[in-house]
Amino acid sequence: MTLQRQPIPVLGVDATPLDVEGLTAVLNGYLADGATRTVVGHNLHSVTLFHSEPQFRKFYENSDVVLLDGAPVLWLWGRGRQKGGNEKPGSGTPGSKTTPVMDYRLGSTDWIPALGRLDGLHRIAVIGAGAAANAKAVAKLRAIVPGATVSGMPGEDWNPELEEKAAAWLAELQPQLVLIGLGMPLQEEVLWRRLPALPPAIYCAVGGAIEQIAGIQKLAPRWLGRLGLEWAWRLLLHPRRVAYRVFGEPWVLLALLVRRWLRGQA
Repeated sequence: MTLQRQPIPVLGVDATPLDVEGLTAVLNGYLADGATRTVVGHNLHSVTLFHSEPQFRKFYENSDVVLLDGAPVLWLWGRGRQKGGNEKPGSGTPGSKTTPVMDYRLGSTDWIPALGRLDGLHRIAVIGAGAAANAKAVAKLRAIVPGATVSGMPGEDWNPELEEKAAAWLAELQPQLVLIGLGMPLQEEVLWRRLPALPPAIYCAVGGAIEQIAGIQKLAPRWLGRLGLEWAWRLLLHPRRVAYRVFGEPWVLLALLVRRWLRGQA
């Protein structure tokens, strides 16, 4: 199953906009074919890395699904859709005008609770977060997907030795779905390095979603997300971790986009 990419105006990236129903259908197809697939998401941080890190860019360009994760990315895509550039017929299809724009904003915590809708999902692996958060996320996923075998491996203090151990663990486990939450861009770097030798599965880069699913990290209220103010919630809870992304990184991205535009004019 090949999904058509759609451009995000201004940002110079593309994505495969899906709502929960659409992503569920895509994942069902991937489970049926049993091939290696990758699912990632675009927010301003990933867009910055896309334009500054060649390896990260290649990984995203070769990923099977690139979800819209982040209000600015969603809004810019929505403006393009309103102008008619992304129109597709039918509910749940990529960019369908019959589905509200906000339904296409899929952070990991928006679609992970829907994993129970997948047919034939029996083996799930969860890599990342500390031991306590990982264990709680595994327990939550067992409730979300009853009857599935869900196994976890903490990712705290990730290093080459732990990476080798994780690769061997996955080879033995032979999961169908892997949630890897090591933070961006480490999780993408690991997948880029290891994917050719890893067992066939759907590999999903989920960032901090493991701690969020576990209940360790509090999710922003849904109304804040719809207003595009989740950054304020994260800044309040984790000021040191989030301050640069909120106040510094947008300027880096602006400089990268201006440089890209100037090169295009040359």
